Formats: sequence, C-alpha cells, structure tokens
Amino acid sequence: MRNIKLEIEYDGTNFCGWQIQTNVRTVQEELEKALTQLTREKIRVYCAGRTDSGVHALGQIVNFKTESRLPEYVFQVGLNGILSKDIRVINAEEAEDDFNSRFSAKSRTYRYDIITRPVAVGREYAWYFKKKLNMAKMQDASSLIIGSHDFKSFCQAGADVNHYLCDVFEAAWLEIDDKLIFNITANRFLHNMVRILVGTFVKIGTGSINVDDMKHILKAKNRIKAGPTAPPHGLFLVKVFYE
Repeated sequence: MRNIKLEIEYDGTNFCGWQIQTNVRTVQEELEKALTQLTREKIRVYCAGRTDSGVHALGQIVNFKTESRLPEYVFQVGLNGILSKDIRVINAEEAEDDFNSRFSAKSRTYRYDIITRPVAVGREYAWYFKKKLNMAKMQDASSLIIGSHDFKSFCQAGADVNHYLCDVFEAAWLEIDDKLIFNITANRFLHNMVRILVGTFVKIGTGSINVDDMKHILKAKNRIKAGPTAPPHGLFLVKVFYE
C-alpha cells in the first residue's frame, strides 16, 4: 500500500467547502471521484485543513492510500486531465507510510484580502470594505494575538473541539495599493477563526472598538464579544508546513 501526497489549489467560489456533503459540490468529493477513475480503486482522501464554502486554497495538502503502481507524475498529470478547471494538482509525491496531511502538519498559513475600492476583476477573491480603515490600529491589534492563547472568542459557537488553545507564530497586516492583506501562521486553527479575527480587526480599524479591547475579547472566551465573521471569499489557505 502506497501513501501519496498531493499539493493542490482550488477556487472555492463554486464549492460548498472541502468536506463531502449530500447534494452539493465539494472539493473532497470531486477529488475522490477523479482518483477512483484514475486508479480503479475506491479512494478516500484526507486534507491538512478543511475549508468552508467559498474559501480558496493555494497550497492545500492531501494524502491517500492506494495499491496503484502509477508513477507519481501520473497522479498530477492524470488528475489534472480529469478534474474541473477550478481544482489543480500542483505536485504529487510518495510519502512515508505514517504521513498524515492533517496530523503531521506543524503549522499552516492563511491569508485574508480586503479591497478598499469596488473592482470588476478580482471581486470574488477579496472583501470589499468601503469604510476607511486605520491600518496602524489593526496592525497593533494583530500583534496582541501572537503567542499561545485560548481563541474560544474567535471560534464558531458550538464547534466540536477538545480545546481552544492555538499557538500563533505570525499575524500581520500588509497594505499594497488598494488591498489590505492579513497573514497569519499558527499550529492549528479553529472553525471560522481567521474570519472572526478579521471581522474584529475591521471593527478596530473603523474605531468601533479599541485596540486594547482585543485583550479583553481573548480573555472573555465568548464568541459574542468578538466581531462579525468576515465573508469567506477573501480567505485563502496559503501553505502547510511539515518537518
């Protein structure tokens, strides 16, 4: 039995997220169908991080077990010939038997894009926010989440998790022309964590709440205390890191 690791990217616009669901289009289902067609086996794939409906991935990592003896490059070329154009396999390689795309990961990087003017091209990949945002305040607030914290306030209520502790290694805003980009790297992420963080930073950027309120929101461990959940289409899973 071989363990194959794939790096894939996908445009989440027309997907109802990663995970298979009834009567809707998902990335997992399309990938498994394509692999079954290619290998003539029933394939189950596992990913580094499940993405929600409308969320994109530039460097999602998946793995699956197979008896197929197809060369590694065939998994890339063959899948790209079967899959729809909004999923692409960037790389395929054989991994160690104990490699698991989710549990072997050490950290992940997400990016969230905000545009400050309405655009015709790229509107599916960034949140248009028309109010003026104070980048300096948003930057100051983002520095407060670096380190090990309980992010219960920034997790969708009712999420099925054992704990809310996350180690954030990087959190910073970057301004390029009419785009504001938030980058965050952590060992793990909770459901909707990045989008709720962004919604909270935006409230700080508009002056609705103060920078220091971020400390109180973290300590509260209460979803109601944080800001709104930012729209999904501005979020990208950028990269997954392994040893």
